[in-house]
Amino acid sequence: MSSLFEKKLKKVSMPLTITKFFDGTLHPDKMSAQQIEQYHLESLKQIVLKAYEKNGFYRKKLDEVNVKPTDIQQISDLSKLPFLTKDELRGKPYLLLTCDKQEIALVQVSTGTTGGEEIYMMYTWNDYYLHDLAPRYPELFPVDPGDVCLNALPYEMSAAGLAFHKTFMEGCEATVIPAGKGGAYSTAKKTLKMIRDLTPNIVITTPSWAMLLAEEASEQNFDLKTLQLKKLWITGEGCSPSFRQRLEELWGVTANFFYGSLECGVLGIECDAHDGYHLAQAHAIVEIVDPKTGESLDEGEIGEIVVTSALRYDTPILRFRTGDLGYIESESCSCGVTMPKFYLRGRVVDQIRYNGTSLSPFYLEEFLMREPEIGNWFEFVLKKEGDNDVINVRCELAETVEPSEHLADSLASRMEFASGIPFVFEFVEKLPRPQGKTVRVVYE
Repeated sequence: MSSLFEKKLKKVSMPLTITKFFDGTLHPDKMSAQQIEQYHLESLKQIVLKAYEKNGFYRKKLDEVNVKPTDIQQISDLSKLPFLTKDELRGKPYLLLTCDKQEIALVQVSTGTTGGEEIYMMYTWNDYYLHDLAPRYPELFPVDPGDVCLNALPYEMSAAGLAFHKTFMEGCEATVIPAGKGGAYSTAKKTLKMIRDLTPNIVITTPSWAMLLAEEASEQNFDLKTLQLKKLWITGEGCSPSFRQRLEELWGVTANFFYGSLECGVLGIECDAHDGYHLAQAHAIVEIVDPKTGESLDEGEIGEIVVTSALRYDTPILRFRTGDLGYIESESCSCGVTMPKFYLRGRVVDQIRYNGTSLSPFYLEEFLMREPEIGNWFEFVLKKEGDNDVINVRCELAETVEPSEHLADSLASRMEFASGIPFVFEFVEKLPRPQGKTVRVVYE
């Protein structure tokens, strides 16, 4: 009997963009800029045409700016399309569909960490499997048959766990351990038991959960380095290079960042050079725009990251404003991957206000995590209203370090010397451990 996958293949006609560019002989991490641009243009034309013909929401948006699908003749014409925002998607599950509801195979829901009503993202079997798994990034994402992947990301509602489960198992033909993160059956203690029993050689999780697992391993006198991991990927939360370096020392492996979102899927994969994210160009067309004016910015200029999905036909994502800040550079990378890189600079709404300027919490975390006396758990405590003229840090201390007023003053001086910003330190014995996303900035 034919498998479900084989039956679906017989029913679905894969778009020209997939069969032409990703036939198994050419991978996107080695494609030239010209090949990527041609792929993006062909994909964009098909997706805009389907969105206009099959979706009233998109048709109205395009008509309002007097744009027709035939106006998309080169990749720069992307700027003619209107933006798509999170607020437009909130509480409207079927807004983006270009197919019948009965074709929906999967619904995933936003975590709700940014406020407002939930965002529901629909996937047909066609988009979620056939299109999304077609391109692979073997240089950046070296997962192969025989690898055992511990997937310690949330599965319920969130896109993260199931997305990587699918990619590891179906796309890479590897073994998957669905560990989850923070639920009743996915505590750090239970997950560490699975790690000891099944000895995975690949781990993917959030930075804070990787630290929590390392903390649990220390309590059980288990050395994570004995796993001899092939790779540790951290995603789902931002973190500074200094915090990542602490994780690498605890796990004994190079840890690379992975960047994506519920709405857009995979967007960037970091290589071992740790110098920005390589754009996942098989999956996404990325622009940088001025957050206030919406005008496109040049290479190297910091602005808001805007994404158009190159593989979503049944629920198109056209010029989605992510709310994340970053910039793009196309200089060649020492790793040999040809895809350009982008650099994250935090979220538009999560910037710390200090004396009239905005700072990324990861900028401050970088200096904080360089101080050996500071433990792995901390919070920046800020005023609810107005600017801050000093940054308050509530933190744990490293093992064997005793709290004192002298130490608080010393750390404050070192932090101000390094960053140019005054700090005040409050030492606590233990901060609450996160079950969801770690909150580094709290307002009191």
